Amino acid sequence: MSFACLVDLWRVLISHSASIALRKYVRERWSPYFSTFKGAAPPVETKTQIRSTVFQGLSDPNRKIRTLCAHTLSSIANCDWPDEYPELLDSLINLLSSNSPDSVHGAMQVLTEFIKSDLTEDQILPVLRQLLPVLLAILGSTESHSAPTRARTVSVFRQCVNALFMVKGQHPQATKEAVASVLPVWLEAFKVLLKINPTQEVINTDNWDGLTVKIQIFKTLDAIHTSFPRTLTPYLQEFLSDSLIHLRALHPAFAQYYLSSSESAPQSSEDEAIELPQLICPIFDFAAAATRGGKAREWLNTANLNALVAAVLDLVQITDEDEETWANNANAFVAQEDDETQAYSVRVAGFDFLASLVDRSPAATVKAFQLTVQQVVHSSQQLRESGKKDWWRPLEAALAAVGSQYEAVVDIIDDEVESGREKPIDIEYLLSNVVPSVLTLSEHPFLQGRGFVFASQYSSLLPGDLAGQYLNAAIEVIESNEAGIPVKISAVKAIHNFFQNGDDASVVGFAPRIAKDLGPFLFVTSEDALSLVLETLSVVLEVEKGSWITAELAESVVVALLEVWSKNNKDHIVLSILTDVLARLAGSPNIYETVVKNALPPLTNAIAAAKADESWVVGSAIDLIISLIKGAPESGLGEGFFALLAPNLFKYLNETEDRDVIQHGISCLTVIIRKDSTQIVTWRDSNGRSGIEHVLAVIAKTLESQDESGGLFIGELIIHLLRKVGESVLPVLPQLLQAMISRMVTAKTATFLQSLVVPFAFLINNQRDTILSLLESMTVNGRSGLDILIQTWCENAETFQGFWLSRLSTLGLIQLFIAERPSLQNLIVKGDLIITQANNGVIMTRSKTRTTPTEFTSITFPVKALKLLLRDVQSGGESATITAQGDAAYGIDSDDEDGDWDEEEKIKQGGPEDEFAFLSELIGPKGVPFDNDELLDDSDDEDLKNDPISQMDMQAHLISFFRECAARNTSNFSALVDQLNVEETLVVRQVVGA
Repeated sequence: MSFACLVDLWRVLISHSASIALRKYVRERWSPYFSTFKGAAPPVETKTQIRSTVFQGLSDPNRKIRTLCAHTLSSIANCDWPDEYPELLDSLINLLSSNSPDSVHGAMQVLTEFIKSDLTEDQILPVLRQLLPVLLAILGSTESHSAPTRARTVSVFRQCVNALFMVKGQHPQATKEAVASVLPVWLEAFKVLLKINPTQEVINTDNWDGLTVKIQIFKTLDAIHTSFPRTLTPYLQEFLSDSLIHLRALHPAFAQYYLSSSESAPQSSEDEAIELPQLICPIFDFAAAATRGGKAREWLNTANLNALVAAVLDLVQITDEDEETWANNANAFVAQEDDETQAYSVRVAGFDFLASLVDRSPAATVKAFQLTVQQVVHSSQQLRESGKKDWWRPLEAALAAVGSQYEAVVDIIDDEVESGREKPIDIEYLLSNVVPSVLTLSEHPFLQGRGFVFASQYSSLLPGDLAGQYLNAAIEVIESNEAGIPVKISAVKAIHNFFQNGDDASVVGFAPRIAKDLGPFLFVTSEDALSLVLETLSVVLEVEKGSWITAELAESVVVALLEVWSKNNKDHIVLSILTDVLARLAGSPNIYETVVKNALPPLTNAIAAAKADESWVVGSAIDLIISLIKGAPESGLGEGFFALLAPNLFKYLNETEDRDVIQHGISCLTVIIRKDSTQIVTWRDSNGRSGIEHVLAVIAKTLESQDESGGLFIGELIIHLLRKVGESVLPVLPQLLQAMISRMVTAKTATFLQSLVVPFAFLINNQRDTILSLLESMTVNGRSGLDILIQTWCENAETFQGFWLSRLSTLGLIQLFIAERPSLQNLIVKGDLIITQANNGVIMTRSKTRTTPTEFTSITFPVKALKLLLRDVQSGGESATITAQGDAAYGIDSDDEDGDWDEEEKIKQGGPEDEFAFLSELIGPKGVPFDNDELLDDSDDEDLKNDPISQMDMQAHLISFFRECAARNTSNFSALVDQLNVEETLVVRQVVGA
């Protein structure tokens, strides 16, 4: 059908089916802009005709036709506005001003998508001046326009608020004026609309259209609080009161339609469904954000806090839908308990709100918990005695709510007791007098399971004998054939908590029984449920380091783990837990050989049997083998370990180009070298090639590759190869170093460059003059190897990652400085950045950055070495990665406009220093993520922990170095100091005591 035919059909029929056909045709034939475009775009004249006809359809008396036209025009606008359809925005605003309910309804549907998708930052301010007064008039016309239409005006207004926030930096004055003139008017309108009794909008009505406006209002209040909090301050207390009123008023309808009811809730008069959670969740979100700030302190008095907590606990009860879903879907049930995998819901939003209240008013909120839980316990008992079948729901919700904050609650109890005040909540009473009575209620599995989880969350407050009773009861549930999914999953979760939080002596007696019981679960669970079972097995195996595990039990667990692996070798989450479990099992006393005997042959066979397109099988198998190696005793991997693995491993690494598998293989070789290097040195393949030769072939292949993603992996392998078997590498060392120097010339990424430089630092620390002589004689593209190494080292030293590796680099620089070789003394390298007028104190745009050249001073290597070493001194003897940033990290402007909090709030919330300290905890020292091993911790191998480089006092060593250089005038030290900047010179003087 041609476009002309569609236009004629449209004019004749203006029908629903024609609207659908036209919309489909636009998506497929209008423009290559659409991913569904099939070709044969219509001529310009036809497009103009279509746009006009579709625009007319926005005013059609038939609502469904208006909606389809709106969707079609939105698609056209995405493609054509503003270049091919410049009049669209003015036409929409005129339609909004027409006073025709049908026209306004149609235009608003287009505008809702248009503002969200198509307005640029430069266009938003002019559009707001035209648009917002018209939208406000529609919002206030309750008699003329439907609630869904009026709700769309608020939705569009919220998009405008978000857009204003985005242009705040580019147009600060215009934004400030717009915020000051526009936002208060809308907030006044919101005040009026929120005074409408929400009960009237949900009780005895054919539809819930009235909720649509309030849904958008609370979403918008949250957006304003995030973007322009000062504007909201005068209204904050009133809106919080409105939030509380709405939460309390909505509960009866929520109970009627969502809590154990087969009655269908009313819907919207339009096509979009309306649910109470769509309003409750935004209220929770806004109230959580608002009460977190200092301006809500006065409103958040005892009465309001108690009422809020009670309202939240009323609304976080398990719904009928939840009960049906979780009873039959173990993964869904597990996910709702997991902070990281929860789907957004009233229950999740409610618990998040409680967390905000606990954080804002700790003791007062926990006291509110106590009051509300007491009331719930009493009322639930009354409901039970009166025969109400749903009596258990409020009690389960109360226990779940208090349990969701268990870490904070325990800390708050401790703080209050230490301060000489009464406990704000009596958890022990609940554990002794309430929870035990629900553990046998198999007819109410969700309450029964909640009892187990709650007891395990507060296990630190349980008397020893009672903890054992709870744990035994949880095990009996797992062993029961009658128990359903919810209670069994809850029992597993409880066991996990008991073992994770309890002391070994109190739980070790249960460990063999639980390990045996969990085995069958591994065969019948998947995804989230499987992850929970594996995590629980992991914490059980950790008790007393698995000293209680027998060979028979270990064998059965290994078989189960390999079965899990074979079914889930693409699931990264399951695999990450699986490797931990296997490492702990292998590390248990006296059963390492049993574990290896049962695990290594199947894993090596899997590598051999994997097809070319099954790299994930090989990668995951290697990861599990690495787990076995990590669990090996100090005596080594055991006879035959590497001989069994090596043929299949090296064959696959030689043949594959898959970078992930190569990285896995390099990591495996590295941990073998660190754990038991003798096996690699002594092994020979069928052709007589040694393990060392094969390892060097892997290194050569990686160095030749243009893919630098495995940077740190290959660097670690080379370093530990030199550390552990340096003598065996000596015959081929010159070729290896030549290859590394050659690759430095073309390497681009910092991690790969580090991998190439740091091995030289190791060699220079041990055989300085030999290595320097070799480098001086080496040439690549007319440059000496020494020049290439030193230039690369100096330019990248401040980005090196890793505690041991950074120290190694520092020690290497010291050795180079004191060598006093002419080839180093006269070597010119990059110095400091030259601050030009173009970049001095100015934040440059991206285009300016491209055109402004970056210039550095030129200095001799000894001066550069001093600068790098001085930064190490300033940063406490470690790498200067973050020190080199100066104070920039502290100078970032905040977008928070609620800057006039009182001193108490500043103390409670923390200043810039606190924020920076918090960031440091997240990203690690010197701005480097912790997964780069920036600091040695329990996960590091003993060989690095015990290495002299890790043990030495680096700060003292650096100070000693500087003082000795000053005393002996090493490398003409005094003249070099004169070439430092003022700050560096002062540091030198402080260090040497001059």
